[in-house]
Amino acid sequence: MRTRRWAPVVRVGVHFAPCTRTRLSFREPHVPIDIAPTAAATRTTKYVYDFTEGNKDLKDLLGGKGANLAEMTNLGLPVPPGFTLTTEACRAYLSDGDEPDGLRAEVSEHLAALEARMGRRLGASADPLLVSVRSGAKFSMPGMMETVLNIGLSDESVRGLAEVAGDERFAWDSYRRLIQMFGKTVLGIEGEHFEDAIDAAKKAKNVTSDLDLDAEDLRALVESYKAIVREHAQREFPQDPREQMDLAIRAVFDSWNTKRAKLYRRQERIPHDLGTAVNVCSMVFGNLGPDSGTGVAFTRDPATGSQGVYGDYLANAQGEDVVAGIRNTVPLQDLEKLDPKSYRELLDIMATLEGHYRDLCDIEFTIERGKLWMLQTRVGKRTAAAAFLIATSLVDEGAIDRDEAVSRVTGAQLAQLMFPQFDTRGGHTRITTGMNASPGAAVGKAVFDSYTAVKWSRSGERVILIRRETNPDDLNGMIAAQGILTSRGGKTSHAAVVARGMGKTCVCGAEELHVDTKGRRFTAPGGTTVEEGDLISIDGTSGAVYLGEVAVAPSPVVEYFEGRLGADSPRAGELVKAVHRIMTWADERRRLYVRANADNPEDAARARRFGAQGIGLCRTEHMFLGERRALVERLILAEDESERVKVLDELLPMQRDDFVAILTAMGGLPVTVRLLDPPLHEFLPDLTELSVRVAVAEARGEQHEGDLRLLQAVHKLHEANPMLGLRGVRLGLVVPGLFIMQVRALAEAAAQVAKAGGVARIEIMVPLVGAVQELEIIREEARAVLDEVREITGADIRALIGTMIELPRAALTAGQIAEAAEFFSFGTNDLTQTTWGFSRDDVEAAFFSAYLDKGIFGVSPFETLDRGGVGRLVQIAADEGKAARPSLKLGVCGEHGGDPDSVHFFHQVGLDYVSCSPFRVPVARLEAARAAVQQQCERTDTTA
Repeated sequence: MRTRRWAPVVRVGVHFAPCTRTRLSFREPHVPIDIAPTAAATRTTKYVYDFTEGNKDLKDLLGGKGANLAEMTNLGLPVPPGFTLTTEACRAYLSDGDEPDGLRAEVSEHLAALEARMGRRLGASADPLLVSVRSGAKFSMPGMMETVLNIGLSDESVRGLAEVAGDERFAWDSYRRLIQMFGKTVLGIEGEHFEDAIDAAKKAKNVTSDLDLDAEDLRALVESYKAIVREHAQREFPQDPREQMDLAIRAVFDSWNTKRAKLYRRQERIPHDLGTAVNVCSMVFGNLGPDSGTGVAFTRDPATGSQGVYGDYLANAQGEDVVAGIRNTVPLQDLEKLDPKSYRELLDIMATLEGHYRDLCDIEFTIERGKLWMLQTRVGKRTAAAAFLIATSLVDEGAIDRDEAVSRVTGAQLAQLMFPQFDTRGGHTRITTGMNASPGAAVGKAVFDSYTAVKWSRSGERVILIRRETNPDDLNGMIAAQGILTSRGGKTSHAAVVARGMGKTCVCGAEELHVDTKGRRFTAPGGTTVEEGDLISIDGTSGAVYLGEVAVAPSPVVEYFEGRLGADSPRAGELVKAVHRIMTWADERRRLYVRANADNPEDAARARRFGAQGIGLCRTEHMFLGERRALVERLILAEDESERVKVLDELLPMQRDDFVAILTAMGGLPVTVRLLDPPLHEFLPDLTELSVRVAVAEARGEQHEGDLRLLQAVHKLHEANPMLGLRGVRLGLVVPGLFIMQVRALAEAAAQVAKAGGVARIEIMVPLVGAVQELEIIREEARAVLDEVREITGADIRALIGTMIELPRAALTAGQIAEAAEFFSFGTNDLTQTTWGFSRDDVEAAFFSAYLDKGIFGVSPFETLDRGGVGRLVQIAADEGKAARPSLKLGVCGEHGGDPDSVHFFHQVGLDYVSCSPFRVPVARLEAARAAVQQQCERTDTTA
């Protein structure tokens, strides 16, 4: 049997990745490939599924769009027939640089079945079948992947389409759309060439809308578009409909690895190895006249979560017109007057889908001459506020249980709700109001392109990206900006959908603004002009746009967590009540305790208000700054034991007072105190500055004995890499009495709190231990001090003594160290540094951006725990530590303790608690519960 492969495709100006391909001329004719009838019998992998063969649970294989099209088909909803090429096919294609064996035969079979079902052939000269080719990854990536509509149109079939539709204008409009989309998506031609051509056609006719171009205008535009293809792609626009489809499928596969798609996946933490499915769907047309149209509907408001009819509709248009924001839409409710029958049917389908998916559904539909067709549905993206409100509403409606509600919201969404909001009580100049597409308060300098947004944000400026409408090429700027403002588009436009997904503030469809991107300015009603660099404020909750900077006020959610706003308070609002309910359910469900990193009584009290169940890290080095720094210098410079003891005696009462205040603020909750762990250089003068001071004094003939002694000490203690030098347990071993003073201060503080009627639960953490012998020495000294203070005060002082696991050797010898430790606290910040061998303080400026761009990192390992490396060390230490000492308490005190993804990992490996900054405590509480729910679901699935 002889099998040929598709000819490789060259997209002008586009880098192919990851495979290297042979470049063939675009003038090479497309040769249809004949497959022997026995080919299907030899295939082992099924790469193509009809819409009737899948379901919503096959998203890994069919992608979100394909799985949901299959589900709607199974529900008996009006879905245009079609088929899906699987993500497996995409991965094989991207891996090998060519289609996998058998794929073309399967596509041919399903295309033949589709033609038989529709009674039409693809691209036939009379009554042609036309199809769309659309991407559909497992996770929604709005605007990032490719779509080509109207495949099958050619110089011959366009006339057949005009005849069967009875509308010549419609046929030529569909043809020009195909050439434009195909040219940009498949052939890599810059879209502005096509846009300039249609603008010239409108200008020549003295009209402003595409709808004002008649059939003759559009026929001429088709010729202009074909000339653009000829000039910029060095080939004719393909007239073979199968070639069009094959090349479009390849383009969709290739779009998985475009720069913007990879950037979006990195931003949303979507794995890069999933691939995309491709959906080939028979075309239905919304551009057949006033009784046709296209729209997007939500079963609930994605901005607020409220029930009702939400969405956008555009008459006489195709689907991409709505999401692109090129023409301003009308509210979905207007469809009731335009087409009452289709409107009622749409409402029934919306209710069916929400009931079936038990969640907010995002729906794309087309009406073709009064006939409603469903083109897509998915669980819709929503704002953070809507997520909490919808989850609690669905519980009240009996659609989901509390565990499901907890799993439906995320820590990242909760963090968004804690951001400040605008305080508009002052006299602020409101220049216009648009659609409140994505809530939040954003202030920044006006910029009009993505390059400037990225450039200015990297220099520390806050920016607002302003466009007429955004497109996928604006993703870099949208990520860099504080917020997005557009003059076109509605709540379902590209800007709105992407902003909601990223949690960015967005105001869309501010029609009163005249945005001049080339002139880098916009003009508001009344003649107000905002130039690039001017400060503006946008309110994504109300849609208001203000001139200048508007002050911000605390979020009501923060006021709730701080105890200044009760959930039952009249001004609490539905959002605060929803957050309260979710957090109550989360606290009942989670296994992990959540502590806070706090170094003073103010932070300790704040942590308790935010729900912390103790302090997981109290960094004593932060207590030695300011006036006490001179005492540390004296301690380092002490020439004999008596001088060193004198300094320690001065420090002791200060430390005791610090600990009394913190223990009192925590009210009997456990407090883990880390003994002094500073890089020593932080407590010594700068070597260069001190050298200059001594040199100047010598030149002047002045006395400088103190500075000279200090300089000698600094030279002696100078370290090339202080982060790996004399710090942590090493400092306690080299500077006699230092750690003993701290333990005594802590023990005496605990005794004082107990004497006052309080409870003090203390845990002493020895930092930077790499060998069990280090810990054993400090542990014995500490126990002796604790015994002494107990005997003197009569207080029942109980303290755990443990260590921070922050060196790879400590993790690998955890079984030994656990014999001397009563708890481990993983210092994942330093463990990440020492495992990877780079400095957290230096890498971002040095090479992190390059590593992210090249895909070496999907996200910074200091932001989310590196499970394969650092995480494996944590797992080893936890397992071996518990094996050696079953009662060993396990926690983490690096800032990973507040990162949602990392919290899930810590739950899985069996830690007892996580600790993070006070502000992140609510996030960790919620994610700890979500991790428990997820684990229970996985166990249930396994046993089932």
